[in-house]
Amino acid sequence: LNQKFKTIYPFSKLSAPANILIMPAIHSAAISTKLLKELGGCTLIGPLLIGLNKPIEIATLRSKVSDIFNMAAIAAFSSDVISYKKN
Repeated sequence: LNQKFKTIYPFSKLSAPANILIMPAIHSAAISTKLLKELGGCTLIGPLLIGLNKPIEIATLRSKVSDIFNMAAIAAFSSDVISYKKN
């Protein structure tokens, strides 16, 4: 991590760079994710919906098969890990 960060926030328990980004609004999130996907050459998974009563993921019309597979895997995993209310 950055030494300047450690001096400003000595109480921080971070030991490695973050692997998650949380954005304040949908437009800034969309811009940031597109930029990071182009520059980083990484696999992008999202958007993730958290806090609903059922495991739901959204696949866009332009989603590739691998994107849909990743979303299905996340929904299946969250359905096993999170206790959802039975209606």
